[in-house]
Amino acid sequence: MMNNTTFYFIGIDVSKPYFDASLMAVVNHMKMPIETLRFGNTPEGIEQFEKWLRQNGAAMDERSLVVIENTGVYHRLIWSFCTKKNLPLHIGNAAHIKWSFGIARGKNDRIDSIRLCNYAFRESDSLRATEALDPQLLNLKDFISARTKLLKQLSGIRVTVKELRNTNSKSHQNILERSLRSAIEGIAKSIGNIEEEIKKIIAGNASFKQNYKLLKSIPGIGHVTAVYLIGCTANFAGNPSGKQLACYAGVAPFEHSSGISIRGRTRVHRMANKELKRLLHMGAMSVIQHREEFKMYYSRKQDEGKHNMCILNAVRNKIILRVAAVIKSQSPYKNNYKIAA
Repeated sequence: MMNNTTFYFIGIDVSKPYFDASLMAVVNHMKMPIETLRFGNTPEGIEQFEKWLRQNGAAMDERSLVVIENTGVYHRLIWSFCTKKNLPLHIGNAAHIKWSFGIARGKNDRIDSIRLCNYAFRESDSLRATEALDPQLLNLKDFISARTKLLKQLSGIRVTVKELRNTNSKSHQNILERSLRSAIEGIAKSIGNIEEEIKKIIAGNASFKQNYKLLKSIPGIGHVTAVYLIGCTANFAGNPSGKQLACYAGVAPFEHSSGISIRGRTRVHRMANKELKRLLHMGAMSVIQHREEFKMYYSRKQDEGKHNMCILNAVRNKIILRVAAVIKSQSPYKNNYKIAA
């Protein structure tokens, strides 16, 4: 920090009906008392929040830093406000921020906002501002989320109906299937409509369209996985590395040992994007059946005595590393694999 300069650190704890904000000014390396106030999580509440910031002299530029936890939906109004006002905002992982507090006793919304405020001050040198809110990206993520939920509902209904065929009488089963037919058809139609909207968003955004084409060139990456990757990574904002993507997807193996008492096998971490991991698993299952390169890799590892799931995880890891590579190079995947004669 430069001398004779004031910096402002703002921590916000967000919930559905309201958010608690804490503001700390740092003048010439000296922390001033923290101001806190609660606002409604509404457009009117955002207006009051802006007035409160201005009354306390907060700068609407790089001298300020706002930190919030990723709540999925509830922080969108604040994100939009910071984007419009060019106010630096860091949307952090909730678990990472919580662990940074150490042993913390007591909890309420006001205390959490103060902790976030102190976290912003303490970690300001390492925190990176989140990309500006992109309405098209949010629309895409909403459609992806809706499609995922509808697919689970449709699958659940179909599985239940199929299982009951072995126990129900034919007449009762016919009545049941006839009663559920309109629901199944309605959900299927809604999924089709959502798919059309997703395709329109991808086709209408040059950056989405480019990355979508690059991803589709990779073996094991289909339409659904390509769209999901664009949505969950904010179209690869921040240029994540292959290792970062592998960790995020839960396919990066880590050593598990300590001293002479813990000699666990290398394993993936339980914290992951489970839906992305599932999609990569489906892609891995496909390529080991239909791609000669992966067929031979899978057979070779089996002959070496590797566990089937360990091999599949290695295939998932290969796929996600290729994702990072094609996005970084902005060139389609080229299959240079050659089968020896």
